[in-house]
This record gives sequence, structure tokens and C-alpha cells, in this order.
Amino acid sequence: MRPARRIFRHGAWLAALAVLLGAALLSTSAAAQDGPAVLVADSIRTEGGRLIAAGNVEVMHGGRRMTAERVVYDRAADSLRIEGPITLHEGEETVVLADAAALDADLRNGILRGARIVLGRQLQLAAARMERRGGRYVQLDKTAVTSCRICEDGDAPLWQIRADRVIHDREARQLYFEGARFMVRDTPVFYLPRLRLPDPTVKRATGFLIPSLYTSSLLGTGVKVPYFIRMGDHRDLTLTPFVTGKTRTMEFRYRQAFRNGDLSWRGAVSDDDIGSDSRRGYSFLQGDFALDRGYQLSFDIEATSDDVYMLEYGYSEKDRLDSRIAVDRAERDEYVLGALTHYESLRAGESNATLPTRAVDATYERRMFPAATGGELRLTLGAHAHERTSSIATDGPDVDLFADGRDMTRLSAGFDWRRTWTGPAGLRATTQAGLAADGFFLSDAGATSLSRASEVTPETALTLRWPLSKTGPDGARHLLEPLAQVAWVGGANPDIPNDESTRPEFDEGNLLSMSRFAAPDRRERGAAAALGTRWTRFGTDGGQTTLALGKVVRDERQLDANGTPDFTRTSGLQGRHSDTLAAVHVERPNGLSLTTRGLFENSLDAATKAETRAAWTNARADFGATYIWLRADPAENRPRTISEWSLDGSYRLSRHWTGSAHWRYDVARDEAVTAGLGLTYTNECVDITLSASRRFTSSGVLEPSTGVSLTVGLRGFSARKKDGDYVRTCRN
Repeated sequence: MRPARRIFRHGAWLAALAVLLGAALLSTSAAAQDGPAVLVADSIRTEGGRLIAAGNVEVMHGGRRMTAERVVYDRAADSLRIEGPITLHEGEETVVLADAAALDADLRNGILRGARIVLGRQLQLAAARMERRGGRYVQLDKTAVTSCRICEDGDAPLWQIRADRVIHDREARQLYFEGARFMVRDTPVFYLPRLRLPDPTVKRATGFLIPSLYTSSLLGTGVKVPYFIRMGDHRDLTLTPFVTGKTRTMEFRYRQAFRNGDLSWRGAVSDDDIGSDSRRGYSFLQGDFALDRGYQLSFDIEATSDDVYMLEYGYSEKDRLDSRIAVDRAERDEYVLGALTHYESLRAGESNATLPTRAVDATYERRMFPAATGGELRLTLGAHAHERTSSIATDGPDVDLFADGRDMTRLSAGFDWRRTWTGPAGLRATTQAGLAADGFFLSDAGATSLSRASEVTPETALTLRWPLSKTGPDGARHLLEPLAQVAWVGGANPDIPNDESTRPEFDEGNLLSMSRFAAPDRRERGAAAALGTRWTRFGTDGGQTTLALGKVVRDERQLDANGTPDFTRTSGLQGRHSDTLAAVHVERPNGLSLTTRGLFENSLDAATKAETRAAWTNARADFGATYIWLRADPAENRPRTISEWSLDGSYRLSRHWTGSAHWRYDVARDEAVTAGLGLTYTNECVDITLSASRRFTSSGVLEPSTGVSLTVGLRGFSARKKDGDYVRTCRN
């Protein structure tokens, strides 16, 4: 029968064991002061000035725990001898295993034989001999380091670093290797006489990051080797040189965290033989800062040397850059915004001189709840100005009829009152009334429009909703909501160019809007009625299906002062009767979702616009497919019909292999735009990613190109926790 285990607490006999755990092997302090120590063993006795604990020995102190077979403390010699197997735990980050250990008189230096350290529950350091010096350094002789799982079948791990000596500076949390040989299985790959790596508890340390091999038909073949520079606790810089036979590029990323915000700056500088200029580059600067009284400062500055640099190097696919600085504050009943924006087009055929590239916006909104009338009163003040760098006061070869250098300033003010009542059988009625005033000031506009104009716009509307709910025999709940709105908007649109509302949209979100233009330089006028319905089914399994239909009918077409339609042809709103809006959204508990919407002509046999997005996401797969169809419309600068498919997704082929792909196809032109494939292998100690991509598009300044990249990352030398789902299984 197993003897009862004995427990010792406190006392001078256990002081040394407390220091053993708190100082001699794990802690950096000379003495542990974090509570009493507890010793548990099958037998504990004193013999000739020695404390002997034997049989399943456990020592617990300050969150640390040691297990051993036998511990002998010689009080006269002030020394400890521990017989293993020995296991030392410090929290969840560090585990030390050894066959035997001996500590000297001051308990600050010790030797462990047959030792193995596990850092961050992942990185393993095995040594024939481990010696602790000065309470800070741990030296391991004839060491093997890996984060791969080691099986008992005798096979070598996938990768390992063998070194003559490894020194672990536990205060600086760094590993120093002497005579290091990097090996794949049992094959040496390269030799480094000196090597320094952070231990897994370090989140940020100066040094090299994971390199990648990249080859491109346009840029050539080279290696990207990022170098991370820690510039303090709150800022860092990453430099990534990339050199091939065709380019010499330095990529950079700077980050800094402040007490009230953060800043990031990324970009690249290249000297290549590809473009017309040998020196090329781009720069993106972004920041967000909290100011006093709840205000928020945000800025995003974007610049590039030429139109195709970012696309050729794969940094970004943006074809219009928008640099913006804004200050705003959003509260429950108030919103304030001030913003400056600069646009730069990278599209072929667009001139930045005749585009409104500089814009200023200011907005103030306030909600009030007057007790005298009930309901909600909303006050809105706004200002907008945009400027073209061109000062030409005549029209050039474009689609509008106004001067290419026109600049405009708009001032707007308005109030809107609305109140909702609930009537018999759940009928919801909302009344709405408002008044808006707009003033416009134009320069360099030529003789085709006014230099200044103003308009006062009264408006009123009545909206009825009747939500009807029913539970079916299968337990699913159905919600049907017919709705109707009758509205009237007075005034007339002034004789000014349409600069802000050139792309009107008609969808579920603005079916009941008084005006569906994007900005107040155009407003819908006259009487109109909006009709629609929404049906939603809530399944008992968590699935949901929604169908929405809508249509707008007016007493007259929306025309400008020259008799030209204000709405574009493909907006679906040009005639007295709008196109029919239809939208469907489906969500299933198995991760499948479908969203589709479109505008259909009155006969419902032809579409004006249509888009569909389907996605399927679960533990193994993440797929998405999008189709978009837009009819040609010169008023929206779209001379031809757009019909495109795009697919993207990834699938976990097995426990360790994941495949990915993306594809974009122009149906109207019957040609591919981009395509790509990727394959990733992941286990507990390595990440390997191979990807290939092809861009098929070409123009006068852009050539088709193919790129291939290979990235190999060793897991374990970072603060990232190990994903147990990828750990390999040892064969029996």
C-alpha cells in the first residue's frame, strides 16, 4: 500500500528549495519573495544535517512547480542535489526537464545533465549539459534546437539547429548560438559561426524576418529579406531589400504607437530598367489620433511616382489615389466633420487637370426631440468645395457640356421633422416635413451655366408600413412588410453643372428617400410614390432568407434646366416609372450565403444592372464568387457593357496542406484579367507557401506579367502560440 505523502511548509529547510525554483533555475532575482514554498513527497526525513525528500517529490512556490524523484539538501555545505527525472514549470511559458541537477553554495549557479528546455510551449532546446550562471545566463553545450515534434521512432525532425554552444540570456530574452548548423532532417544546409535569435516570449526584437524568394517575368528573380528594427517599445522600422537583374528596390514600413493614436508609413523606392524613369516609388502614410472633447483626427496620404508602378510591383491595385485629412466627432445626437481630400487618377485617358482633384467638406448634424410636437427634429449644415487645377473656361472632348476648369462651392442648410405612429393592426405611419436651402458659387465655368445660384426646397412625405408575422407548421417565422410612400418635393434644380451626383444609385437603402442623388447639387422634384415589400423567413436552424421588391412612380421626369435627364440611363430612375428593384439575401447555418440584386426594366425581361455574390465558409473551405453586369452608359463614363466574373477561395486539402486560388474573367471581352494559385504547408514547426499569379491585361504602358513567390517560415521563434490542430502525429 502506498505510504501517505508528507507536506512541509515554510521553514529554513525549504528556503533553499524556494530559491531553487525562484532564483537558481528560473527567476532572475536572487531570492524569491512571492509567498511560502510547499514540499510534498512520499517520505521526508532529516539525516546528519541533511533534508532528504524521496518518492514523487513536488515543490510548489510562487506559481512555479518542480517534480523529481529525490531531493537532498545539505545544510552544512549549503548545497542541493536533485535526482530525476526532473521537471520544472514556470507558468505556461517555460518548462525545464533534466536527468539530474546540482547547485553550488550560493544557489545562483548550477549544472543540469541530460537537460531539455521548452520555451513558449513550442521551441525545444536539448543539451547534454546545461549550466546556469549568475542567475541570468543559461549555457547549453552540444545543443539541438527545433520546434518540430520529436517522435520516438528515431527519425530526425523536419528542421533543427545544431550548435556547439547556446547561451540563453533570460533577462534580454535572446538566444546566442556558436557553431550553428541549420539542418533539414539529417542534412546540413548552411553553417553560421555566430547566430542570435529571440526566444519565443519576445514579441518585438531587432533582426531578420522570414525571407521569401520572388520571381517575375517583369521584375526578374530575387530574394526579399526583411530586417526588423526595434526602435523602442512603441515604434519600429522594417526594411526589405529586393534586388534582381532588372530592379534594385528598398521597401520600408514604419510604425509608431502614441498615447492617443497610432501612425504607419509604408512605401518603396526602386531603381529599375522597366519604366521611363529609373527612379520610381510610392508612399502611403496613415494615422488615427484621439483629440480632446471626443474629436478624432485621421489622415491618409497616398502618392506614387507613375501610374503603373504599384501594379507592376504588386503593392496595390488602386487606380485612383485619395489623400485625406479629417477631424470628426460622432455622438448619439450630434455629428461634426471637417475634411480635406486630394484625388489623383491613375487611369488611362483621365486628366487630373480637368478632374475635381481638390475637395473640402464640412458637415454638422444635430438631432433634437421637441416636446411640443413630439417626434425627431434633425438640423443639417454642410459646405463643399472642389477645384480643378485647370483654368480652362471652355469645354473639351469629354461627355459633359461644361468648362474643363470649373470650380464650385456649395453651402447647404436644412431641417427635417418626422414622427411615427402605430395604428390599428400594427400599421405604422410616419409623417415627414422639411425645408432645405442650397447656394452655389462657380468660377471658370464659361458661358454655359450660371456663376452663382440658389434654391429653397420644401418637402413632405407620408410613409406606411404594415409588418405581418406568422409562424409556419415547421416552426419557421415569416415576416411580411408591405410599404408605401407618397412624397412631394418643391423647387427646381438650378442651371449648374452636375459635379457631385454623377453616379446615382437605386437600391434597398434609398427606396424611401426623398432624393436619390448623392449630393444636394441635384434633388428629385415633384410628386412621387414609392412602393415595395420585404419578406423574411427565419428558420429554426438559424438560417434566414430575405426578398425585397421596390419601384418608384413620379408625376414627371427629372430634367435639368436644359431639358436633359438628370438621372443616367443605367441608374434605373430616368423615366416617370423607375426600373423594378429586386434583391435576395440568403444565409444558411452551414456557412453558405448568397446576395443578389438587380434593376429590371418594366417588362422584367431585361436588366439594367445586376450583381451576385455567393460565399461558402466552414472549417475547411472559404470560397467566394462574384458576378457583375453593367449596361454601357456614356453618361457614367462607361462606353461598353461590363460583364465580369471573379472567384477567390481556399480549401484545406488535408491536415497540413491548404490550397488557394483567385480568378477574374472579363466576359464582355472574353479574356482573363488576373489568375493565381497558392499552396501552403503548415505544421507545428514550419510554414511553406508557394504562390503564382498572372496578370493578363495590357495597355500602352502596362505589360502582362507572371509572378512566383516562395516563403519558408520557421515557427517557434516568435510569441505566436502553437496551433495544436497542425501538430503532426507520431507513428506507433
